Amino acid sequence: MSKQRRRLLLASAATLALLAPLAWFWWSSLLPGSYSVMDMGYTDYGGGPVPAGTATDDDASSHGSAHGTSHMPGHGSTSVADLRTTARGPADVSVDLVADQGTVTLPSGREIDGYTLNGSSPGPRIDAREGDLVEVTLRNGSVPEGITLHWHGIDVPNAEDGVAGVTQDAVREGEEYTYRFVADQVGTYWYHSHQVSHEQVRGGLFAPLVVLPTGGIPQDREVLAVTHTYQGIRTLNGEEDAVRFPAPAGETVRVRLVNTDNALVPVWADLPYRVVAVDGYDLNEPGPVTGQAVVLTAGGRIDLEIEVPDHAAARVQVGGATAAVVGPEDAEEPAAPPQPDENLDLLTYGEPAPLPTLGGQTNLTFDPTTAERHFKYEIGRRPGFLDGRPGLWWTVNGHLFPDIPMYTVEEGDVAVFRIENNSGESHPMHLHGHHAVVISRDGVPATGSPWWIDSLEVDHGEEFEIAFLADNPGIWMDHCHNLPHAVEGLVAHLMYAGVDTPFRIGDDAANHPE
Repeated sequence: MSKQRRRLLLASAATLALLAPLAWFWWSSLLPGSYSVMDMGYTDYGGGPVPAGTATDDDASSHGSAHGTSHMPGHGSTSVADLRTTARGPADVSVDLVADQGTVTLPSGREIDGYTLNGSSPGPRIDAREGDLVEVTLRNGSVPEGITLHWHGIDVPNAEDGVAGVTQDAVREGEEYTYRFVADQVGTYWYHSHQVSHEQVRGGLFAPLVVLPTGGIPQDREVLAVTHTYQGIRTLNGEEDAVRFPAPAGETVRVRLVNTDNALVPVWADLPYRVVAVDGYDLNEPGPVTGQAVVLTAGGRIDLEIEVPDHAAARVQVGGATAAVVGPEDAEEPAAPPQPDENLDLLTYGEPAPLPTLGGQTNLTFDPTTAERHFKYEIGRRPGFLDGRPGLWWTVNGHLFPDIPMYTVEEGDVAVFRIENNSGESHPMHLHGHHAVVISRDGVPATGSPWWIDSLEVDHGEEFEIAFLADNPGIWMDHCHNLPHAVEGLVAHLMYAGVDTPFRIGDDAANHPE
């Protein structure tokens, strides 16, 4: 054999040795035309017992691939489609919504390309009283990709969660879908599409929802402010700059703030204020806050109380560009106060209180110190392939999507999540179907009011422990609510043993939840 031919063979062998692993990683990252979330990743029981009757391999934490060969528990006997409200009879609140795509005229008068609900963005506010049966009929007027509605922060039955390919199929053009749930959680919430959500939410498919206690709050004592960025323009209720809200002098006003953006928004005021609720849950004995901002995480909600001064207005600054100005209509608009250098620490804010018994009709108890399952959710980033695309992608516990954990619980379990972020960026983490209480941050126990969340900002280098009661059976997303991050792989699922889904994700199924 000639030297030249030998060199050629050696070079070819070296090239093959280099390319073969890359080809394998590329091939193994490819997603099929449609797939079930049941066939993704690997099962994680959080150190707890394997549920009785679950079919598993010898290694319950072994990893699958994108080609439907994962080691997932045997499919259960309960379909997510059957996990609906048991409430019968006519609805107390009935809403008809039509979603369209096209030119949107914001309340500010600015025109954008985006989406509307009933011709507007933000869409219609939905108001309910505690215990009301809510019925919402969604019709897709002209959204080509299809749509769903997810009730962000409301722990609805799983069939009503509105996640395309997991709890329902996306609603195609000309079709409609009806959601029914009992509004049994007082607080500030919102709803948005969970089909191609990184585009549809950004483009305007969202709106607020408020559940008032029985008896309610007088309308002149509460205002609602929804922050959203359209094509780089920060708005409040679709308006730019400061938005006026009339309120009598001397009144204490509840300001309900909703962040529909992909990033956190600092909020502060020119007068002392109290943070009275986070993510729909009231805080215990919140004290006055001065000289500090409060961080409103992406997807999160915060309720403030502020007293309207005599013959003047109060100003609640929402980021640097918008503000809610609350006071008499003839009061002069106050100047924007400078942003404080410090942020309020909700880990120590307010006063401690016993954790409540949760679980509603199931009467399950909740004690994080007796947790049966301890899960880790470590967020990182590394190069690799995601559905055949090379790039720098987010990881969960060191693994790229779809080789992600399926966190598995049984109804009645108390579970603790340790969320650790070493990815280089901050992430607003959102668990569907449940509220969790913050136990600690960076090993420091919470000492303030119980801090209940469904959307939690986890900065780079931070580690949180949160606990929740598994009292809402289903298959639930647990993902970053910086929605482009979810598209880039920062998503996992919480699954109850014995639950399965008939729905599928992917191009062939026309379901793309993120």
